[in-house]
Amino acid sequence: MLPTQLAGLGAAGPGIDEALDLVGGFDDGFIHGFARLGEQPRAALTALADALAVTPLADRVREAVEKMVAGSLADEHLTALAGGRAALLGAVHDALLARLDAAFGRSRADWPAPAPADPAADSGPADPGPPAPENVLAGCRSWLRELAIAGWRGVDHDLVAASAQTLDAALAVPSLRRLAVLLDGLAAELRGCAPVATMDRLPARRWADLWSRALLLAQPGGWPAGPAAETVSGRLLPLGADVHEHGTAVQLQVHAVFEPAGGAPPRLVRASVSAAKVETIVGPAVWQLLAGHPVLLGALARRQAVEITDLPLLPGGDLRWRDEQARPGEPADPFATARLRLPEAVAPAVPPLDRHPVRIAEPVLVEDYSTATAEDGGLTLELDGQSLPVDVSRLPGCTPLTPQLVARSTACLGLLRWDAGRWRLQPLAVRYTVKRAAAEAHTGDWALGPTDPKVVKAEARSGDAVGVLRERAGRLLRR
Repeated sequence: MLPTQLAGLGAAGPGIDEALDLVGGFDDGFIHGFARLGEQPRAALTALADALAVTPLADRVREAVEKMVAGSLADEHLTALAGGRAALLGAVHDALLARLDAAFGRSRADWPAPAPADPAADSGPADPGPPAPENVLAGCRSWLRELAIAGWRGVDHDLVAASAQTLDAALAVPSLRRLAVLLDGLAAELRGCAPVATMDRLPARRWADLWSRALLLAQPGGWPAGPAAETVSGRLLPLGADVHEHGTAVQLQVHAVFEPAGGAPPRLVRASVSAAKVETIVGPAVWQLLAGHPVLLGALARRQAVEITDLPLLPGGDLRWRDEQARPGEPADPFATARLRLPEAVAPAVPPLDRHPVRIAEPVLVEDYSTATAEDGGLTLELDGQSLPVDVSRLPGCTPLTPQLVARSTACLGLLRWDAGRWRLQPLAVRYTVKRAAAEAHTGDWALGPTDPKVVKAEARSGDAVGVLRERAGRLLRR
């Protein structure tokens, strides 16, 4: 990253803060519910309708606001407001991403337009499978409507428990798995916080995000299917690994440059694998849960390229990873890949429902900087008068990459994100100097097990948590 690129990002563009304020007004109204609107929530809803007056949603959002002010909370009115809120956040996402692409000269693919229906065709380009049961979708919408009526402050154990039957029905329908898992996660968060009225602070933006997305996914007929995946073959050059760890799940998301066979321009892609876990499995032990993907893990640990054959690639840039259709390639330095191939790689389009500022995570390379630590412990990279905050809170505990190494580094390969009104860098790999020699630390270095002797001894003393749990599970199954 050059100083001019960093300066080109800026803090925010015209209208971004205003759009986020409109979304914040809607979210504040959700705190106490929409059953009895006070003066401030009414003004926030009216402002939301005014902001969307020149969009295709204008009439529906205006009608929804009028009905809600009059005390009517029908599904179609809440859906219109959820769509309007998502449209505003999508516009903010597009503006931020356009600024990032312009600063880095990054080209980006366009989202394919929906193909026109062919009455003469027996079926579409892809079989969407049987439609989701309408009664299950209606049950999901009903519970989401109850949340909107009660507001977050009105959520108690009874309201959360009312979702159980609907969630069980939704989880049993494969085509509704995306919606079901989302609702299950929202219900679990609310259950852990109930009664919400006793909480000092609420994650109002996050919960409203989950509610809006769920309501859009729960529409009759289901969310429209996107374009079909294409089948690709070629060479995958990993840039870094982003580990998303939860108490009950872990996901590994590998950002990479893909060189298609046949000489087509390189593309930015992601390859993700995940596994269920329990809260006691933490640190380097989580890699054992992903041992069913040895080619991908080996490429990270050994810093190798991967040759892939006939893997599905979604229009949003996600590879449907199948380890048996991949084989190890030659050594590939992620820093060299970022320096030589990343600038010319075409970034993927963003699916419509994923257009949200929090979703932005673009791989970038920053070099020849100095680091500065603030009094509150915050770390920034300083480059010719430009500053870039570093989000060390996102560093996973299963890697050798630590805030101390980031503070000593002179080159960083990471994900550029938009968080709390400014750009932040999430490190995936750093280059630093130790005893006058260059050294590197990557988030995927321990994918095949820790290499630090101290960590290996600590793991040996604490025991193999994954092995113990598997043995216990085996005993239960043999009974």
